[in-house]
Amino acid sequence: MKKILIIGATSAIAEAVARLFAKQGNRLYLLARNKERLTAMATDLTIRGAEAVNYASIDVNNFYDHSLLLNEAIEKLDGIDIVLIAHGTLPSQKICENDFGTTLKEFNTNGLSTLSLLTHLANYMESKNHGTIAVISSVAGDRGRQSNYIYGAAKGMVTIFLQGLRNRLQNSGVQVMTIKPGFVDTPMTVDFKKGLLWASPDQVASDIIKGIDKKCDTLYTPFFWRYIMLIIKAIPENIFKKLSL
Repeated sequence: MKKILIIGATSAIAEAVARLFAKQGNRLYLLARNKERLTAMATDLTIRGAEAVNYASIDVNNFYDHSLLLNEAIEKLDGIDIVLIAHGTLPSQKICENDFGTTLKEFNTNGLSTLSLLTHLANYMESKNHGTIAVISSVAGDRGRQSNYIYGAAKGMVTIFLQGLRNRLQNSGVQVMTIKPGFVDTPMTVDFKKGLLWASPDQVASDIIKGIDKKCDTLYTPFFWRYIMLIIKAIPENIFKKLSL
């Protein structure tokens, strides 16, 4: 039995991961904004086999509450073996281009809030010389593209932070895994036209569980996004800037 904290637990990917963890008989603590959905999730996960499920509401952009909420989770779980950070929003690029206030809000949600949570969690796990930190970033953070560079820049910040954190914690017994999903069919992408490159939350969740078990450093999911992004990153800038991506 493992003690698992999931932040952003009501997101489609996180909920799919939670179901797999519940099936294994683990103890779960869920943090998300919507308390009604958390209540329903807790009931469902208990039925699916979780040893225990507790939860609390969090506004990830209220950075000053992070320490208290995380300490409560740690106390309720009696320690943490695995933490998954999975919250985020998909902003309108056009709105952000014309309103820095919206850009700042999206950077707080998709970037800085994660860095705040990671600061507390990394210090705790380092003190215990134990644990796995898994964070959902995005392939969008691998290279800035005109269609979503606000979101991509925030996720790129998370990716770079995780690289440094992994380097810092590599001798402490703490595993740090960066998760980079490609296109995932979730409520956040409901307005997008779907195609062959799209994956389901269940597919991504299965990859995440396997990645944690294998102690991966960086997980592209589905796997083929690693090769797609290698190609995209290899395009010379004088050519790339002319592309409509």
